[in-house]
Amino acid sequence: MSTEEGKPQVYKLSLKGSSKLVAEFFEYCINTILYQRGVYPASDFTVVKNYGLNMLVTSDHQTKAYIKKIMSQLNKWMVGGKVSKLVVVITSKETGEHVERWQFDVQIFNKTSKKSTTAKSSDKENAAPVEDPNHQSEKSEEEIKSEIRPIFRQITASVTFLPQLNGNCTFNVLVYADADSDVPIEWGDSDAKEVKNAEKVQLRSFSTSNHRVDTLVSYSEEGQKGEADWGYRLADD
Repeated sequence: MSTEEGKPQVYKLSLKGSSKLVAEFFEYCINTILYQRGVYPASDFTVVKNYGLNMLVTSDHQTKAYIKKIMSQLNKWMVGGKVSKLVVVITSKETGEHVERWQFDVQIFNKTSKKSTTAKSSDKENAAPVEDPNHQSEKSEEEIKSEIRPIFRQITASVTFLPQLNGNCTFNVLVYADADSDVPIEWGDSDAKEVKNAEKVQLRSFSTSNHRVDTLVSYSEEGQKGEADWGYRLADD
């Protein structure tokens, strides 16, 4: 099929392809937050090119191993349509207080309806797809990336309004997954790790034909540098 000259080719991105794109976005978000918020020294990061931007990714072997393990499981849950949000929490090692919480809410268009997040898998057989009024038409990959770029620019610019992190900090990655998800034994339940008396700033969103991702950062006015930890949380909303 011929396409109009000068216009990007629009193709239908499969659920698997869309899930992979969203998971990749999350991976870069984790790295970008760790770099921009100074959780680890700048010397621990290297530059790679993506989204038409210079992206910073960790070169520290231990941190890379944590993120790789998280992403391996996240990819499986994303393809299965099990993820409702991913959260990156920065915590003071000295006080144990959560000082920043980056929340990425995931909406899946036309997701099969269930009676509850703990419904049995057999319930899916008779459930009908939910037509979502926010469902997006097909987009070119460049159109999707053009929506993602401003989000990373906002994360980079966040240093202008977020308090400086004082002292040593650690980070946690929480994945909110459906109650019927298969959970590896090394993953454990976690509390929400909310920031007390938090200020909140809504950032930009992006969408594919299958997903929409909204970004919100919550922070403490009294900011508290890092070590990795990670967890798992069943969806309860």
